Amino acid sequence: MDALIQLLNGFSIAIQPMNLAFAAIGVLLGTMVGVLPGIGPALTVALLLPVTFKLDPGGSIIMFAGIYYGGMYGGSTTAILLNTPGEAASVVTALEGNKMARKGRGGPALATAAIGSFVAALIATIGLAFLAPILVKLAVRFGPWDYFGLMLIAFVTVSATFGSSPLRGLTSLAIGLWLGLIGIDQLTGQTRLAFGVPNLFDGIEVTTLAVGLFAIGEALHVASRHAFAPEKPIPIKGSIWMTRKDWARSWKPWLRGAGIGFPIGALPAGGAEIPTFLSYTTERRLSKHPEEFGHGAIEGVAGPEAANNASAAGSLVPLLTLGLPTSATAAVMLAGFQQYNIQPGPLLFVQHADLVWGLIASLFIANIMLLVLNLPLVGVWVQLLKIPMPWLYAGILVFATMGTIAANPSVVELLLLSAFGVLGFLMRRYDYPVAPVVVGLILGPMADSQLRRALQMSLGDPMILLQHPGSAIMIAIATIALIAPFVFRGLARFRQDED
Repeated sequence: MDALIQLLNGFSIAIQPMNLAFAAIGVLLGTMVGVLPGIGPALTVALLLPVTFKLDPGGSIIMFAGIYYGGMYGGSTTAILLNTPGEAASVVTALEGNKMARKGRGGPALATAAIGSFVAALIATIGLAFLAPILVKLAVRFGPWDYFGLMLIAFVTVSATFGSSPLRGLTSLAIGLWLGLIGIDQLTGQTRLAFGVPNLFDGIEVTTLAVGLFAIGEALHVASRHAFAPEKPIPIKGSIWMTRKDWARSWKPWLRGAGIGFPIGALPAGGAEIPTFLSYTTERRLSKHPEEFGHGAIEGVAGPEAANNASAAGSLVPLLTLGLPTSATAAVMLAGFQQYNIQPGPLLFVQHADLVWGLIASLFIANIMLLVLNLPLVGVWVQLLKIPMPWLYAGILVFATMGTIAANPSVVELLLLSAFGVLGFLMRRYDYPVAPVVVGLILGPMADSQLRRALQMSLGDPMILLQHPGSAIMIAIATIALIAPFVFRGLARFRQDED
């Protein structure tokens, strides 16, 4: 009942004209960047961080969330019409959606993706509104040892989830943890790893790192491999509306996709890629038309797109209640919170109740805006694919540099931005995930602080981490999550050798 009252209060904040404008800008930008291949919501939010640092925190965070939702919607357009997913989570949508488009059924494919996204995001946002307060009540009881165990889980699972191998993910995380140690130690007042540079005494700016890794790094990476002719989008033929048969085959996958996507997205080891593949596999097994899979089955679009958007809402649960990001966009959004000196976690619902409930209420409004925008204006979004890539990424480079310098006018900041851009390019070039670096920078100092607090309370005895059931269980989970990928890979190699 308390959650319902708070949600109604959130709607009174979300319908304020300025917040509605921020939500509209967010979903519009999100859809645009979701449509453009290679430019995802994480890159867009990173670009906007330095531009919005003087704006209202509530409105800016509402806009960031709108970009997140919009990016998930827009990613299906290129997946269906161009066979080029705008987001990694839209890879599965391309399997069946592009086949439907080639058969002249691109309209119904886009329609089931848009409506399924709306239904799933609506269900998942309701789940966010009612699950988050319950999780907050549990998290309030956490001690420093529990928080350290929770952050270990976040470190391991994020490293294992992103990238092609756990070892590469852990290497990226180590870079982030090293960057997080730079600056003045909050407990002793000693300077660490600053090398006598005064600009580094306050640590590395999360905004500079995020813009460098995501925006500059992506622009350099695209420029390095732009020697091929881009594929042309498939024109939409016939009506964009679904037939009665399409509706009958889509509504159950929408609900199942929401049921798969939200709980997995809400886990600390969540993300959108896993539930979309699970949803596709489930629909293929349950379908009455299994022979159509691989040739344009509408269930193969409806289910994964619903799971994709439900997981996006689910990822906001650990972000808001525990301060743990489970996706690249959530990691950059966490940087957005910290830009305003707001720390997501259990106290967020107490110290900034109006902001967090206004954000949750605005997600309902943004979801309706996205449904209205996506279906009638699909022709406009397709036109965006005609923007020359050199123009697009040159604009991103200029915008990223100007925004960062406006927020932090110093030569050292510009040099750091350039260095992080080169680092982001090299990581993409050699297939190292970028998101764990941002997670390490943000959560590393917090984990360091919680561990030292726990050791201070136990007079230096590290066994305190295993004496409390909560932290002991979480450390065990982190250990299993760290070892399991290497064990599975070893078993797979052993089976191949036997064959």
